[in-house]
Amino acid sequence: MSRPKLSVVITIYNEEENIQPLLEATYEALKEIDYEVILIEDGSTDGTVKEVQKYANTRTKLIIFNRNYGQTTALAAGIDMAIGEYIATMDGDLQNDPTDLPMMLHKAETEDWDVVAGRRANRKDGFVLRKIPSKIANWVIRHSTKVYLKDYGCSLRVYKSQIAQNMGLYGELHRFIPVLAKQEGARMTEVDVKHHPRIHGTSKYGLSRTFKVMADLILMLFFQKYLQRPIHLFGTLGLLSLLVGVLINLYLLVEKLRGEDIWGRPILLLGFIFLLAGVQLITTGIIAEIIVRTYFESQDKKTYKIKAIYQGET
Repeated sequence: MSRPKLSVVITIYNEEENIQPLLEATYEALKEIDYEVILIEDGSTDGTVKEVQKYANTRTKLIIFNRNYGQTTALAAGIDMAIGEYIATMDGDLQNDPTDLPMMLHKAETEDWDVVAGRRANRKDGFVLRKIPSKIANWVIRHSTKVYLKDYGCSLRVYKSQIAQNMGLYGELHRFIPVLAKQEGARMTEVDVKHHPRIHGTSKYGLSRTFKVMADLILMLFFQKYLQRPIHLFGTLGLLSLLVGVLINLYLLVEKLRGEDIWGRPILLLGFIFLLAGVQLITTGIIAEIIVRTYFESQDKKTYKIKAIYQGET
């Protein structure tokens, strides 16, 4: 089988009414491109699978999960299955528009971008429950990770295959794909894309995801800054905690030598807590260092990635 130019990975979950218009629009948009479509059915409980089987063409693969694993896992599975030179991702709810894909692919090819990310120029979502939380989350992620994209929530993106297949998607990190791509050394840009209101089905997102985003952000910041040197985080915090604990206890020792009664004073407990926390943080850092070394060495992974090698001519 020849390698297609573009693999389009679409995650679907209870999108029965959207399948026919989704596939028809995608096939029409990609008719001038050598493509494949990979649909990841994430444990739907409606007739999504039957609809796909009814309308899929010969360039379409359907991957059916035995239960619902979540969008990140579905994306990871689709990306693993993709064989195209470029890999595009999009949602299956018809809010992303596949007619943007040829433009994004052309930009990636002609300008040599590793990632072309969509930016919903005229977003068709609720203002209070969707737009405001999204704007806040985008601002926090952008300024804490230093990856300056305006729209982290848009699933419509085009990647070079080697970037997409080396990102390491786990948990619910699909919101932080641009950050993961940046860690792979990706050059990325944003383009305005169309966005449509949801017509069929119900949204899978709500305000509850805000807390998940913040928890995942902490993880991403750790990956970004301390994945290969966790002792620098835990050791520094541990030493600071130990220092505060020692200073408190020295102060109490002086007070005791002066004849003051220090027993039962809250600061005594505080000093003990700081000492204990310092020991625990340093120990955690050492254990984390051992785990990181085991992770890299047991799988023969490198702590660096080479973009290219040039051999000079004599």
